[in-house]
Amino acid sequence: MTILVTGGAGFIGSNFVLDWFEGSTEPVVNLDKLTYAGNLQNLAALEGNPNHHFVQGDFGDAALVAQLLAQYQPRAIVNFAAESHVDRSIHGPADFIHTNIVGTFNLLECVRSYWGAMDATGKEAFRFLHVSTDEVYGSLAKDDPAFTEHHRYEPNSPYSASKAASDHLVRAYHHTYGLPVLTTNCSNNYGPFHFPEKLIPLMIVNAQAGKPLPVYGDGQQIRDWLYVKDHCSAIRRVLQAGTVGEVYNVGGWNEKPNLEIVHTVCALLDELKPRADGKPYQEQITYVTDRPGHDRRYAIDARKLEQELGWKPAETFETGIRKTVQWYLDNPEWVRNVQSGGYRDWIGKQYGEHSGEHKALDKVAV
Repeated sequence: MTILVTGGAGFIGSNFVLDWFEGSTEPVVNLDKLTYAGNLQNLAALEGNPNHHFVQGDFGDAALVAQLLAQYQPRAIVNFAAESHVDRSIHGPADFIHTNIVGTFNLLECVRSYWGAMDATGKEAFRFLHVSTDEVYGSLAKDDPAFTEHHRYEPNSPYSASKAASDHLVRAYHHTYGLPVLTTNCSNNYGPFHFPEKLIPLMIVNAQAGKPLPVYGDGQQIRDWLYVKDHCSAIRRVLQAGTVGEVYNVGGWNEKPNLEIVHTVCALLDELKPRADGKPYQEQITYVTDRPGHDRRYAIDARKLEQELGWKPAETFETGIRKTVQWYLDNPEWVRNVQSGGYRDWIGKQYGEHSGEHKALDKVAV
């Protein structure tokens, strides 16, 4: 028995693989292209583990995927591989179309061929689990009910549009070909190994370095926050007992505005690693021009997952964010290693352009 994980060196994927081996000895074939956000250091704890088979490659490479399927004969595939940063999709949407749509299509075609050649028992047991995002549902007004699995798709960025397209492909391959698929749509993840271009790790890293803490617009964009290990446990549960063809929303029941998140991170850093001058980290907050088409609110209704499969998050936001901040404080070498020249160039380009105050924000890119 083996599972194939795509994108298993990225933030959520690597957490899933590590979490998998905490409770199972079933082998994992881990396929990751190792782009800027894929990091083998995330998987250092598995070095020497004979059940972890890492393969560097593109999940959209049909020849490679077909070879891996034939060689390892996995009983399930968990597809994390994706371009996932909204800001990057605004600057360069082509990569998102190629990876998230064409890549998913190529993967599905390989899997369809592989599954189609199985005997009846193998077909019945096989699962293809596609990991997606709440951003496919669009944006909510302040008093709107949270997204359910039946909410209409209304993506507003090239990233969310490309993920919506991939979700539709997965659905179509089930209804057209009978492929036994499962889809999860998660809210904003946070936790260890999060690449520091996203809000929480960026705030932690910049605060310690004495850099500005860039906040878009008025900072009142609301997100539902999900600790990454809770997300991993939800995926395991859906893979284990989810109904074929169904979609499951995964959320943390933690709706909070971005500015509150930044203040919480600053307060924890004040407690755990105070500034040398004794001043609060909140002094480093810098407001920058909002990004184009910024969705105002996301909220996940995860009752279906709780009622049908018995899953609930184990962490509150308060416990999860404390663990996250402490992890970054305890792992400065990991942070240094991911801050390559390409990463620094990106941060400077993104927040410099939005602020119109390049000199004031030069520190962000250093």
